[in-house]
Amino acid sequence: MEEETKSIWKRLVKNRWSDRILFVLAAFIVFLTLVTQVPAFQECEAALLIIAAIVSLAAGIIVVAIACLIRNSSSWHLAWTEPRRFFGWLTLFSLAGLTACYVVFLNSISLQTMPDWLRKTVLSATATLLAGFAIGFVCMVLAWISPVRRLLAWLLQRRFFVLACLVTLVALFYAEENWRGKRAWDNYRHEWEAKGEHFGWEAVVPSPVPDDQNFALAPIWVESMKAVLGPKNSRQWFGNNYAENGRTNFTDRLAMSIYREGDYGGTNMNSGSWQKAKLADLKPWQDYYRHPKTDGTKPNAVVTNEFPVSPQPQTSAADVLLALSKYDSTLEELREAAKLPYARFPLNYSEDKPFDDLLPHLSKSKAIAQFLNLRAIAELEADQPGKALADLKLGFRCNDPLRNEPFLISHLVHMAVQNILMQPVWQGLAQQKWSDAQLAELESELRKLDYLADFHQAMRGERAGSIAMIDYLRRTRSYQNLLNVGGVESENINPASFLEMLAAVGWHLIPAGQFYQTELAFAQMHERWNLPAVDLPKRLVSPTANARLAEGFHKAMPTRRTSVKNILVGMLFPALEKAQKKFALIQSTVNLARVAIALERYRLAHGQYSDSLGALAPQFIAQVPHDLINGQPLKYRREANGQFILYSVGWNEKDEGGVIVLRKANSSVDTDQGDWVWQYPAK
Repeated sequence: MEEETKSIWKRLVKNRWSDRILFVLAAFIVFLTLVTQVPAFQECEAALLIIAAIVSLAAGIIVVAIACLIRNSSSWHLAWTEPRRFFGWLTLFSLAGLTACYVVFLNSISLQTMPDWLRKTVLSATATLLAGFAIGFVCMVLAWISPVRRLLAWLLQRRFFVLACLVTLVALFYAEENWRGKRAWDNYRHEWEAKGEHFGWEAVVPSPVPDDQNFALAPIWVESMKAVLGPKNSRQWFGNNYAENGRTNFTDRLAMSIYREGDYGGTNMNSGSWQKAKLADLKPWQDYYRHPKTDGTKPNAVVTNEFPVSPQPQTSAADVLLALSKYDSTLEELREAAKLPYARFPLNYSEDKPFDDLLPHLSKSKAIAQFLNLRAIAELEADQPGKALADLKLGFRCNDPLRNEPFLISHLVHMAVQNILMQPVWQGLAQQKWSDAQLAELESELRKLDYLADFHQAMRGERAGSIAMIDYLRRTRSYQNLLNVGGVESENINPASFLEMLAAVGWHLIPAGQFYQTELAFAQMHERWNLPAVDLPKRLVSPTANARLAEGFHKAMPTRRTSVKNILVGMLFPALEKAQKKFALIQSTVNLARVAIALERYRLAHGQYSDSLGALAPQFIAQVPHDLINGQPLKYRREANGQFILYSVGWNEKDEGGVIVLRKANSSVDTDQGDWVWQYPAK
């Protein structure tokens, strides 16, 4: 090796002008390519220029070395038989190949922008070259030890047999890992599918409905969603059917904001809080609509009032209803569309990327609920409970499709919307505005809600979506998608990072069996720690049992993310941990509301509230629900002022006599402490 290196050096500095010119030309071309074509080297930083120069010199030496080998057959023979020469050249050629792969990678900006065949080729080639470099470098160093050199020389004489053995060992490793992982997942899946469970994404996706009978595909929804999504994103919902009769200038007709554009009313807007037994006050809303103000930075600016107002002040309710009447035509069209029998938003439901669906309808449903909430409260104040009931039912209808979607976020938004709509239900009861027939209708609407069943549906949707996504990662080995799962956006990734390419290579080399093991781990964790948190047959959500499950879950959670399973479980599963309490809270709210409605119906019939909840069934409610926290009857007592307090013992499982606890930071109700209470303000 020393003699050959000296020979090359002599050719470069003393003997052959052709080799000297070849060296300079090769080094110059490589250096010029790096500093002009590779983004990382275009910053002209000293360290990067030194690296570029070293790479260029190495490339020049390799080119001259190849020329020497071609001209000198004895050198070529020694390079195949002498360990130091063989592994030295293996190291150099592997390094040159890695440089070439890196240049290809950088010129494509990122591996994710490459065609799939080129990406897999670059990753496979890079993995092979990395192995060649590691083996070559280690063996080249060890070859200077005489006994090791003799062993390596003996192996080189049988190089093809040794290579075949290495390839066979690698193939056996992958075959065993893949077989073991797939067999474990298939066995588990078949066992639980025989019990009625389903793990496929198609099992949790809501069934298609006829377009002409679909409330969510009514013209008012379609136009609004196209306006929100725009031409590009609308393809995910509507395919290529964006334009309608040549028209593309769509308007978000469902943008029924209760605020002026860019103005959200300040901190004095009071929509009430049923949790704190606080009625909504419409006077600030009346002032807001009648007297638009600047933000203070432009005191002389003229502010356009976007809402209609009367020449003279009316009652607060009348002025609020007049202001909101700007949306009357939209509201009536929405109400007419709500008569359609089905409601299913046209989500893409891609099995490859189930969590990449665009969900603009979630914020739209919440905005509609805020509008209907304020309108219904004003209608109750104006002694128009029939109109308030119609608006509440429309709010329930707009919210209903979210329950059928297999995404946890859809269910969380559904619960938030339901909580918004609960304010006018409570306020009408507190002010004794509802008639018996209207109360019966309200109870019928609330009876349809089953958030404990929805919890199981949401968790099975998350499980199926996670499994589908893991399977997609197994098939594509998309490193970018892995980063997206971890919350890393494309713009935050350094496309010129050699480490990114190495990480992508490592991701590419992971056996498929590891992905199957990850799918198995997800299914098992849902079975052991998540689904049992809500006991659907007994209608119980025990915080104590949940704490035990959470403790077992944290013990089972991997502390070191050193495998595919640990990485993905650590990324995805913790987000599901606190969902149980949210579902329990909203179901308790619905239960309390239903019982409160029955109590009000009893009062209308008998002139006062009942002495016990047992007197309500079956005339005013089919069956009084129990406290789903402990399985005991809900707590109820009459007050001296003729009112009552109805409550669940809450998440701390302590009966504190109907006391709510407020957070010191923002005076909101602390649902971890105190009771979950339904009560009315003192008259």
